[in-house]
Amino acid sequence: MSTHKSDRPDAIDLLLDDHKRIKKLFKEFDKAAKKDDRIGKVEIALQLCEELTAHAAVEEDLFYPAMRAVFADEHLLNEAEVEHDSAHELIAQILTMNGHEALYDAKVAVLREHIERHVAEEENQILPKARKSKLDLHKLATAMQERRLEMTVELV
Repeated sequence: MSTHKSDRPDAIDLLLDDHKRIKKLFKEFDKAAKKDDRIGKVEIALQLCEELTAHAAVEEDLFYPAMRAVFADEHLLNEAEVEHDSAHELIAQILTMNGHEALYDAKVAVLREHIERHVAEEENQILPKARKSKLDLHKLATAMQERRLEMTVELV
């Protein structure tokens, strides 16, 4: 539930929705892994990689630069971008695997740990500061939705 007055989603709402979808996909991966459903977990891992790639692009291309313009704490944003780099590396590795490899589940688990830490920092530190900033979060949301649509088209 958002705490702002408009019914239109803003940039923060979009990021939080992404976080929820990604958390749900990690849970679905766990269920498939417990059932030893290799095909299911690979399909879910591919969805995860697509979601994370699109989410990261939106943040890196639009949200973080906008925040840098109004946010004095460069350290938090720099750390967030380094966390993205680590996630990109794991995603690239996961995408080259077929689910049979001994380290497949471990790579997804480590990706999950990175993402959970990253999401916690964003939701507890960066997003509240964005909410209080002078950013036009609705205008930014429109740009983010357009970028996400571009990412979807690029992935097809």
